[in-house]
Amino acid sequence: MLCCSPPPYKGPKGEVLQLYHEVALAPAQCLWSSARDQPVQLRMVSSGPGSETPMTIMQMFQETVGSYGHLPALVAKQQGQWETLTYHEYYQQCRAAAKSFLKLGLERYHGVGILGFNSPEWLIADIGCIMAGGLAVGIYTTNSPEACQYVADHCEANIVVVEDHKQLVKILKVKDQLPHLKAIIQYKDELEQKLPNLYTWEEFLQLGQGLPDDILDQIISSQKANECCSLIYTSGTTGNPKGVMLSHDNVTWMANMVGVMTELKGEEVIVSYLPLSHVAAQVNDIWICMRYAGTVYFADADALKGSLVNTLREVRPTSFLGVPRVYEKIQEKMKAVEAKSSTVKKWVADWAKSIGLQASYNAMNGNPTVPWGYMVASNLVFKKVRQALGLDRCKACYTGAAPIAKETLEYFMSLGIPLYELYGMSESAGPHTMSWEGAFRIMSCGRELLGVHSKLDKPDVDGNGEICYWGRHVFMGYLNMPDKTEEVLDLEGWLHSGDVGKHDDDGFLYITGRIKELIITAGGENIPPVPIEDRVKEELPFVSNAMLVGDKRKFLSVLLTLKCVVDEAGDLTDLLAQETVDYFQQLGVVATCVSDIKDDKEPAVYEAICKGVARVNARATSNAQKIQKWTVLERDFSVVGGELGPTMKLKRPVVHKMYKEEIERLYMDSLCPSELLNPSHIEKIS
Repeated sequence: MLCCSPPPYKGPKGEVLQLYHEVALAPAQCLWSSARDQPVQLRMVSSGPGSETPMTIMQMFQETVGSYGHLPALVAKQQGQWETLTYHEYYQQCRAAAKSFLKLGLERYHGVGILGFNSPEWLIADIGCIMAGGLAVGIYTTNSPEACQYVADHCEANIVVVEDHKQLVKILKVKDQLPHLKAIIQYKDELEQKLPNLYTWEEFLQLGQGLPDDILDQIISSQKANECCSLIYTSGTTGNPKGVMLSHDNVTWMANMVGVMTELKGEEVIVSYLPLSHVAAQVNDIWICMRYAGTVYFADADALKGSLVNTLREVRPTSFLGVPRVYEKIQEKMKAVEAKSSTVKKWVADWAKSIGLQASYNAMNGNPTVPWGYMVASNLVFKKVRQALGLDRCKACYTGAAPIAKETLEYFMSLGIPLYELYGMSESAGPHTMSWEGAFRIMSCGRELLGVHSKLDKPDVDGNGEICYWGRHVFMGYLNMPDKTEEVLDLEGWLHSGDVGKHDDDGFLYITGRIKELIITAGGENIPPVPIEDRVKEELPFVSNAMLVGDKRKFLSVLLTLKCVVDEAGDLTDLLAQETVDYFQQLGVVATCVSDIKDDKEPAVYEAICKGVARVNARATSNAQKIQKWTVLERDFSVVGGELGPTMKLKRPVVHKMYKEEIERLYMDSLCPSELLNPSHIEKIS
């Protein structure tokens, strides 16, 4: 059973954190719950950051509409032309959606599943659901019908909103297994067939017109800031997805605090393209923009297949959030362009980037000195790059949701575009720490948000311990999973992240591993895989993904994939990426396909891998952390293939299962680990 009378909540240094209860909240006895209709205590304090007056999402929305109703809120392309909804129109459409949800029979604390790419309709459905007293639930567009069924059934969804016929088919396949489902709404394209309780978006918005406004207003006014309003489903890399219950206060407090930290002042412009079913996109695209009256432009559905840069050039956002893979793709394309430049242009670019990197490091370290020639480099290279990327008025570029390589960070720093890292979880309603201009360190995920606390549980001799969170951003609990909730929330209310990290002397947090990802060798050595994998990709620029294996084994091995071309449908092809082809040509290799390299065990490429891995091993802190064997896989990892999650985070258990045979071959007794470094034996290894 969950503890309903927890002891005093102690800070990271043992100080007692006094909770502050003198606000109009629903009565609550516990800091956490696994029941959808049970309010929780807020981790409020008596003064300073963390003491702000709680508000519901509707209160926040109404406040923004009251002050900035005339400003543009949502902008999307219709038949090639941008069309805009002001904040007043946005709010009215959300009310119309809320009344229609009620007309369709949406029950309090039941889910509305939203399955589709980012659009105004996605946001209106999400907020309309919350207005009507339901729980907004994003469903990943990459989900199978069975995965959609699990989420919709788990949240007892009364209604599912789908983008188009492709997503509709998934729900139709499983609708008989959804006992709470009352209606389906399709918000894009015409219906290919008319079915009972299936509506177009236009039909849906008309349904609730006759419902009196005061019925909706009573529901809105009955909502309390410490009640659940939204569910974020984890990607389920180690089992069924868990429904992360977020309260109104989780969302509104986080949105406000991020703006305070980054000094947002309105007139912000962003591009929405990351999956809205993920907490990072929701906080950035929906809630922060709502709090500070920002304008959201919606990218095309094929944004991650190549059209994103075109949208960025049109919109010229004032801030930009990308997962590491987005920045890696931009880096790869820019390097491919650089490789085709004339000798003079290459020399100028290299000279400018060396100055840019030094200038960025100076700024990072608080050194006001600007390297000689910086203004020339900026005019010749940096400004042109920013304009080409559509980032010429972008004040901050953020990265999060997965680890990013130092090489990528330094590449953008060399162009005068520092990437500010964020760190958090769905369970912390988004960021727990963040970096910003004047407060960042390379490879650090920044400092804690104002009003939240960290402690490092069970630190080792180097100061590395499990990162634990405490603050108003900590979630309510996992829906219908009390045991799972108790696993991550301790008796004092601290959220145990499962991540291992440490602070430097200036208070910057560094992630050094993940408890569940730690490889524990047969010899008992704990090895964090990510730093070693990053070094492999740094030494071998033609490698797209590297995954270390070796849990309960005598030595480490690594699975490698080569960079390849992605077609217009977003599927991986056998063709090598142009930069990979160019790199191999320098080795005297004319292959253009992954299969050419794999099938022929191309000696020059395999020898390059051997030497690169040897350089990685030379930097190892112990023999146990050296890679003894490797293999090249037949295809790259992808979201569609199942190896990557929606934010391009590696699904290690899935990869282990998919490539079990390849992994077992690496550990056959007939292969001696020392053969790795002998190019004459490479045909035996891969």
